[in-house]
Amino acid sequence: MTKKNEKKEEKIMKSFYKELRENSSRIIVILCWFVASLLIAFVQVSTSETVLSFSMDDFKVGQISDRTIVAERDLPADLAFPFEVTKGEMIIERGFPISETALNKLRKMAETPAYIDSSAFWDAVLYLLFLVPLIFFLYSPAVLGYKQKKREQIFIASSLCFVFAFAVFMPLFFNIHNMFYFAIALPGVFLAIMITVMFGHMSALFYSIITFFLVLFSASYNVVPAIFEFASSLFAVYIVRRIKHRFDMVIASLVLVIVNIVIQFLLTVIFGGKYAQLPLALTGVALNGFLSCILALGFITPFEILLNTASVFRLLDLSDLNTPIMRRLLLAAPGTYNHSMMVATLAESACTEIGANPLLARVGAYYHDLGKIDQPEYFVENQSGNNKHDDINPRLSVSVIRSHVKKGVEKARQLRLPEEVIDIIAEHHGNSLIAYFYSEAKKQDDQTSPEDYSYGGNPPSSKEAAVVMLADTVEAACRTLEKPSVSRLEKFVHTLVMGKFEHGQLDKANLTFRDLNAIEASFVTILAGYYHTRIEYPDQKDPDTLPEKQETKAIPKSTEGEENEK
Repeated sequence: MTKKNEKKEEKIMKSFYKELRENSSRIIVILCWFVASLLIAFVQVSTSETVLSFSMDDFKVGQISDRTIVAERDLPADLAFPFEVTKGEMIIERGFPISETALNKLRKMAETPAYIDSSAFWDAVLYLLFLVPLIFFLYSPAVLGYKQKKREQIFIASSLCFVFAFAVFMPLFFNIHNMFYFAIALPGVFLAIMITVMFGHMSALFYSIITFFLVLFSASYNVVPAIFEFASSLFAVYIVRRIKHRFDMVIASLVLVIVNIVIQFLLTVIFGGKYAQLPLALTGVALNGFLSCILALGFITPFEILLNTASVFRLLDLSDLNTPIMRRLLLAAPGTYNHSMMVATLAESACTEIGANPLLARVGAYYHDLGKIDQPEYFVENQSGNNKHDDINPRLSVSVIRSHVKKGVEKARQLRLPEEVIDIIAEHHGNSLIAYFYSEAKKQDDQTSPEDYSYGGNPPSSKEAAVVMLADTVEAACRTLEKPSVSRLEKFVHTLVMGKFEHGQLDKANLTFRDLNAIEASFVTILAGYYHTRIEYPDQKDPDTLPEKQETKAIPKSTEGEENEK
């Protein structure tokens, strides 16, 4: 029993260390965010007029005190408050009225720069500690739906710190204490739009939730600016998540202007704001919405280049088939080019069905065989009769075949393609077996190891990479299928997809069986349309039965002009 317990504990510890290694970057980024936020909170506490976490607005002359406050340190007299406060002195006592002298001493304690409200600071520490597990949970791969890259983690943590610092320092510099004006200049919506375009709407949604709590804290728990920031960010994410072109951001900015005005008006009505201040507040939030989209449009391009992200705009640029690299692929390896186009069509359709990123899948499919440019004649789709592999041994053949993945990744890095696209290139074969050459090698040597005839990559780690892998396999295999009817395609595609599943190539892709069924149905629909049987014309003849090519009689000079006119 003891040995079983020891083995169980050892297994638990190994699992713990594995999780720790896999999440190390996320843990470090969150801890850095916590420390930075703590410094910002310290500034707020040191500059706010509070005593034992209570605002000076809570104390009035003649009011019966509901608490006892004792001075924590000596405060000498100064010009603003020409009287002393002694450490241990009881300033006010519970159950007794507050005198004017006691109120002045409380104000002296609150406004003296040397006095730090330790209670308020520890409240801030506990509040931020509550947000740490919330952030860790929301941005976990299981909840977010994918594993974040380091650049995304750092950008979101920096964005949260920036919004928090802005919310803390803005009232100090601009003397804004009206909560209905507080959210006018906050950059939370601008950053929500940036995150949506660069990293996706789920990441931006969770950012908006955390921003709500940060603005709530910085506004001394007044819910008006926090609700406005949260609601405006949610609408911005919803509006921007579907944009396809840069000009759509201009339209989104106009929509967000209307949304912000409606939100601000409703908050004023619900929370009893002054209607005299409404025109200024509505103008401010309208400008906030408009400028958030316009500024995001300007900042997205440098940030997507700096962070090398797969934003919708960047992917649209990469989907242009007139780029030099795609034209080179067309000329050097036309078979590979046509194969890539078909794989892109299959992958885009399937990703649309399962809720993955169809644009990323399409671009990844365009570039997935980029490594075949250098030696196109070694790949069957580019061969026209002569097979180079007939003259070399299987071990050399498989090294050439495997190298196209590594070369593709190298070329992609030279082109500075987004990491998500590079991952698709690196993972589109996973570590699957190159069956044909393994079979040929087995005929020569029974001791041949499958590892020597397998791709050296990792199985797909995203839905898009997995779909491109399946589309690549299905498209290539279906070319060999005789009489590709719908029923034959369904059976063949199902066999190919299940083959990848059974060999563990889809284990990390987070695909369900429902997703696989949808992918198969999408593939069959596209392939059935591609391979459908056409009607034979009455005068159509089999090319093999036609006579040899004969010389065409020259057109008499006298009738040449008439033929051209006709």
